[in-house]
This record gives sequence, C-alpha cells and structure tokens, in this order.
Amino acid sequence: MTQSQSSQTNRLLGYPDDARLLIINADDFGRSHASNEATLRTLKEGVVSSTSLMVPCPWALHAMHLLSDHPDLAFGVHLTVICDLVQYRWGPLTSRDKVPSLIDETGFFYYVERIPEFLTQAKLSELEVEFRTQIEAVLAASLKPTHLDWHCLQNGGRADIFELTVGLAKAYGLALRVHDRPVIETVQRQGLPTNDYDLLDSYALSSIEKSAHYAQMLRDLPVGLSEWAVHPGLGNAELQALEPESWQVRQADFDFLISRQAREIIAQEGIVLLSYKPLQKVWQERWSSAT
Repeated sequence: MTQSQSSQTNRLLGYPDDARLLIINADDFGRSHASNEATLRTLKEGVVSSTSLMVPCPWALHAMHLLSDHPDLAFGVHLTVICDLVQYRWGPLTSRDKVPSLIDETGFFYYVERIPEFLTQAKLSELEVEFRTQIEAVLAASLKPTHLDWHCLQNGGRADIFELTVGLAKAYGLALRVHDRPVIETVQRQGLPTNDYDLLDSYALSSIEKSAHYAQMLRDLPVGLSEWAVHPGLGNAELQALEPESWQVRQADFDFLISRQAREIIAQEGIVLLSYKPLQKVWQERWSSAT
C-alpha cells in the first residue's frame, strides 16, 4: 500500500494520514450459543468493534434478540451459503425448491470442503434470491446492519458473486467487506473506503501463544485501515462438541479480545477502533452522488 492510498482511506473517514485505524469484527454471530455469548461480551466489555450475523444458523434468532436489546452494537450480515462443519449443518431461508443449485444431496448448504463444486454449479439468480432473503430477514426484525460480508467465501468466491454483492450493498445502503489487494484497489479506485491491507482471519493464526501474537500485531499495526476477522467463542461443552479439533481457536480469540492487555495496548498505541458505520456513511454518500 502506498501512502497516497492510505491517505485516501483515512481522509474519506475523516482521520489524519498517519492514523492507525482498526476494525475488529467478530464473525459467526448466531452460529452457536457459545459464539453468541462470547461475541456479546467482547462487544460490550472487550475490544471488538463490530460483528457479522449468520442469519440461517440455529442460534441466529437469539443473536437478533441480543442485537435488539443492544441497538448501539454495529453488525453486518454474514451472507451464508456454506457450512463449515460436516456434522453441524444449515440450509437456505428460501424454500429449497427455489434455490436447488445452492444445496447438496442432503438438502443443506455445501460443506466447506466442497466449495469448488458449489461454485461451479451455484446459479447467480438463486444466490441473489437467498442473499436478499437473509438481508430482508434482518430488516424485518427492525435491525439496522452496517455492511455485508461472506461466510467461508473470500470476496464471494467468484467475480460475478462479488459484483452481485456490490449491487446488493448499494441497494440496501450498506458497506462491503473486501479481503485482498486486487479487490481492495478496485474498490478504492471508485472512491470508496475499505481496509488498506489483506483481511486477517484469526483461524490463520496458531492458538499457541495467540495472545502474545495479537499483542505484537497491535504494536506493529500500520498506518491506514486494517481489519481483523476474529471468531470468539466460549470453550464450553457445546463448543467442544461442535469443534473438537478447533474450539481452542475461538477460546483463544475470546481470551485476548476481553483482556485488559488488549485495551491497554490499543490505548498506548493510539489505535482508533472503528465499526463499519463510518464506512457505510461514505459508501451511501458516494452512491447517492453517482445517481
């Protein structure tokens, strides 16, 4: 990233060129009770600044009640058409006969290891129907999301899916998460603020000494806007049953995000924590001026 690019992102959001901005977004709100409880605590007591709601999941209704009870919390819609656990599945909100290309032989969304197969057969028209249904379900609950992002599909997984989601963000007045350099540059050329660096996914980090790693990453945070996609969860019996091999990832995230150390480093380093609300405002303004 060049200094001019950094200056554009910061300037669009009203910050000095040398400001270090960070969105810490807790993905997977609504996926499980363990995730819901941990996410709420990291939003209310910790350093998480935003979350993303998985509308088709079993604990989404509980998550939406929590958001209704805490209207100050910023959240986006985690567009979900993939299952990440083979033994814990969910399917479309849309009637299955209207989106047959999105489901496997069991009637659920495709498992993450079958994403290539899913991307080959998924029809864009059916994806739009399901994406709109998920967004509309949130709006019907009188909730006000700030952005769209995807579950297990980086930038939507296909160029046409990404473009579809851009159109939906525009239609619903939302910002959009982007993951990596080529797409970041494409969006920023349109005068829209995004993260200036590749998205950090907390599942890419080892759970061993994770707090120390996060602490160093905060101290090394560059100028401009960064985003961390974190996955807090309480490592209780529920989470251990769902993720016997990986529950420690979510527990380690929770432990750091709720810690005094995290708050102190952010204060010492002068890091500005943001949600997607200021980005959403600029995206809305840009689209309004273009019409």
